[in-house]
Amino acid sequence: MTWDGLVALGDGDVWAADSGGDGLPLVLLHPGVGDSRIWDGLLSELTAHHRVIRYDVRGYGRSPQPTTAYSMLADLHTVLDRFGVDRVRLVGCSMGAGTALGFALRHPARVASLVLLCPGLPGYPWPADPESDAEYDRLVAADDLDGLTAYGLRAWAAAGADEAAVAQLRSAARAWPGEDVHQQSDPPVYDRLGELSAVPAAVLVGDLDLRPAIDCAERTAARLGCRLVRLSGVDHLPPLRAPAAILRLIDQVAAR
Repeated sequence: MTWDGLVALGDGDVWAADSGGDGLPLVLLHPGVGDSRIWDGLLSELTAHHRVIRYDVRGYGRSPQPTTAYSMLADLHTVLDRFGVDRVRLVGCSMGAGTALGFALRHPARVASLVLLCPGLPGYPWPADPESDAEYDRLVAADDLDGLTAYGLRAWAAAGADEAAVAQLRSAARAWPGEDVHQQSDPPVYDRLGELSAVPAAVLVGDLDLRPAIDCAERTAARLGCRLVRLSGVDHLPPLRAPAAILRLIDQVAAR
């Protein structure tokens, strides 16, 4: 039985959807440069073969803005409990991949497989970019949603600012200021990736992504000891740019 609506977290709410169905649920975790609608192009195919659960992180998409401190890892745990889910297959993009890995490290028996798209990991040594950080801070202080959207598109949508990419970055830009204030850092995962070497996994990254993101994907795959898929013409929005390749990868990892 399908369901969508707000899931109460105790100190806030998130919008979530469950396609219903049998078998191990496939849980889709969106990036910090978009919301759960980034998966729309994959849903008809995925729900034909899987029970699919997805949700919007606080402040993103259809979820209300946060008003208190929260943890993405704790919120994932609460959403899964709300749907009575014990064991899952996790598909995470960027920020969502970091949450997927954090959950797998905390609850290894509950994760059957991992598909990680351009992963962004807590604890990874991201290089500093003071100029970009200063621009972001100016835009947030000015409450400039158009400017923040353009800022995000320049950084993360090298494959083109089409309608879908603009909608994703605009949704993310609405969420970023509240996220900066209320989101708490989840435990670092990068140095612990070797603990997950027994979990079936794959990492995917595009050649148009930022160089630090490509480096992170390469090092993540190496530490997990898993397959690394490289896609030409793909930026930091692979669910928009290459849905067919992601569907194939999900099926391949699920079959292991």
